[in-house]
Amino acid sequence: MLNFELYNPTNLIFGKGQIEKLSALVPKNTKILLAYGGGSIFKNGIHEQVLKNLEGFEIVEFGGIEPNPHFETLMKAVEIMRNENIGFILAVGGGSVIDGVKFISAAVKFEGNPMEILHKRMQIKENAIPFGTVLTLPATGSEMNSGAVVTIQSTQEKLAFGGSAMFPKFSICDPTVIESLPKRQIQNGVVDAFTHVMEQYLTYPHDAILQDRIAESVLQTLAEIGPEVVENPTDYKLASNFMWSCTMALNGLLNKGVPVDWATHMIGHELTALYGIDHARTLAIIGPNLYRTMFETKKEKLAQYGERVWHVSGNTIDEKANQAIEKTVEFFHKMGMNTKLSEYTENYEDTAAFIVNRFSERGWKGLGEKQNITLEKVKEIVELSY
Repeated sequence: MLNFELYNPTNLIFGKGQIEKLSALVPKNTKILLAYGGGSIFKNGIHEQVLKNLEGFEIVEFGGIEPNPHFETLMKAVEIMRNENIGFILAVGGGSVIDGVKFISAAVKFEGNPMEILHKRMQIKENAIPFGTVLTLPATGSEMNSGAVVTIQSTQEKLAFGGSAMFPKFSICDPTVIESLPKRQIQNGVVDAFTHVMEQYLTYPHDAILQDRIAESVLQTLAEIGPEVVENPTDYKLASNFMWSCTMALNGLLNKGVPVDWATHMIGHELTALYGIDHARTLAIIGPNLYRTMFETKKEKLAQYGERVWHVSGNTIDEKANQAIEKTVEFFHKMGMNTKLSEYTENYEDTAAFIVNRFSERGWKGLGEKQNITLEKVKEIVELSY
């Protein structure tokens, strides 16, 4: 097992009706920025609940944070924070809103051009504005981790950053919020969380036995409840296990002591930035083809995954590994995902060359757990995904 440090200070408040604890969690005598997205919190009553439970607090509202939050939009909130001397941020939304708030938190006191936070993939460890969250869409795990992804609209770039100062002070997670979500968003949440686990698990065999078992348990749970929760979001058993699986998939626990591979996400981010494809759906496009392209270095772990999660059988590692990939594709299809780029856009022929050039400019010459996903391999993965 590799050496590791585990630090997660987020106070997670999970279950029905927990929003009633909001007033005890938000700091007193501090002006608050209430940040949210496109307005769904008005339709499902969460906005009203938040204001009711923050009666007496001084609140400034900022709406309109996009899916895949835009740097340009977030900088408007940064200016409001500075001008209004706001000392705390409450993110009410899904991963995009929470990621956006993390950037706002980091940028307010940042000395220099805040765009550097993204271009330099900075780790923010101090001088951030504290924030909390009320989760409305399970998927990214951003409610209990220190990472975020932001899109620079002007250059069509989707870039990540993080740091120990980027953990929420608290996160209220009420599974009943999914009752009003469109099926597409629940589908996305399941596949996003599933791939988060795969990125921290599907590398090569190692001696972190418990980590593998924890990862496999989350994968098994998502495989079991994913299709059902889409059709029955009011079932609390399904909703609560879905929400907790999404949080566990990326709260920092699974990657401790093990090699990780975030290449599927890094390539997928480019498809979102270029074509506006839902993040989870880009993962369903890229993931299986990355496994196929990197088959020789991943096949032992693929076979283990196939046996333990999908209960495949076969006479050889290669046979079981190939079945595991096909079972994954079948699951993505069952979750309503298309798995080819051509099913989303007709203008895909130059995509591989564009992504390779962009990665080259950033100095991303070797991705993956062994840095063996070269630019040539990236090109092969994307072209195989057409």
